[in-house]
Amino acid sequence: MLRQESESSIGLIAADFNLPDVVSGKSVSLQDIKGDKGALIMFICNHCPFVKLIEDGLARLGQDYETSGIGIAAISANDVINYPEDSPDKMAALAQRVGYLFPYLYDENQQVTRAYGAVCTPDFFLFDKQLECVYRGQFDDARPSNNSPVTGADLRRAMELLIADQPVPEKGQRPSVGCSIKWK
Repeated sequence: MLRQESESSIGLIAADFNLPDVVSGKSVSLQDIKGDKGALIMFICNHCPFVKLIEDGLARLGQDYETSGIGIAAISANDVINYPEDSPDKMAALAQRVGYLFPYLYDENQQVTRAYGAVCTPDFFLFDKQLECVYRGQFDDARPSNNSPVTGADLRRAMELLIADQPVPEKGQRPSVGCSIKWK
């Protein structure tokens, strides 16, 4: 289990990218993702028990916020040689089975993941319309080792503030907890 680093990402500008969507096969950029209100970039994978616990919640989040003005994308960068469950074909199968409406992107060379400073799966970065990071924290309190319900409450609260053009307070943002990124 790994906690994201304590150094704040708040205020940082989103790194541009152009990555393949494992479902459509099309290349997707940050500008393709960005909505009128901003963008949510999630670093996830298939094998991590922390992500598996919330995968249905991620699908619901994508459905609930599809027309919110916040564009959403998920990125996986894990080393597929040592973690074959995270390979693009298995990513595509999972995205279709769970019902992800957002692009599920594969960062094969891991450069985008490094540029964002993602350290664990899941790791959530919410950006405003200027693509400045306003939230980097947990989905909610649910963990494989507790009985907390999967609600997405922490991330949803931040997204609702962003949609309402209200500031997202940095105080109270709780770091995400999960599996480390599997670097090559």
